[in-house]
Amino acid sequence: QVQLLESGGGLVQAGGSLRLSCAASGNILSLNDMGWYRQAPGKQRELVAGITPGGSTNYADSVKGRFTISRDNAKKTVYLQMNMLKPEDTAVYYCNAYLRPLGLPPNYYWGQGTQVTVSS
Repeated sequence: QVQLLESGGGLVQAGGSLRLSCAASGNILSLNDMGWYRQAPGKQRELVAGITPGGSTNYADSVKGRFTISRDNAKKTVYLQMNMLKPEDTAVYYCNAYLRPLGLPPNYYWGQGTQVTVSS
């Protein structure tokens, strides 16, 4: 059974930093693109940042220059370093991965979400 386990959320003041981690576990044959999404109350879920297995990245305009996505393929883990946080970054952050489990076709998988709250 494949799981994406997130950690690192919490409460921080504006201007502060947080680092999110997401580790994939289970019988995984291949782990492809990974990313972070977020959903604020009353809003749609949106892409924050994505990263390919080779390390190519893309970011939402709202986080460029403040957030950095990275991954450790050996650990099957993706990270999101968030600096200069703003109150508008407050949301539940979800990890996403496109992967192929043993015995199943490739598909997108989601973590359970971790709350990030930025106070002004």
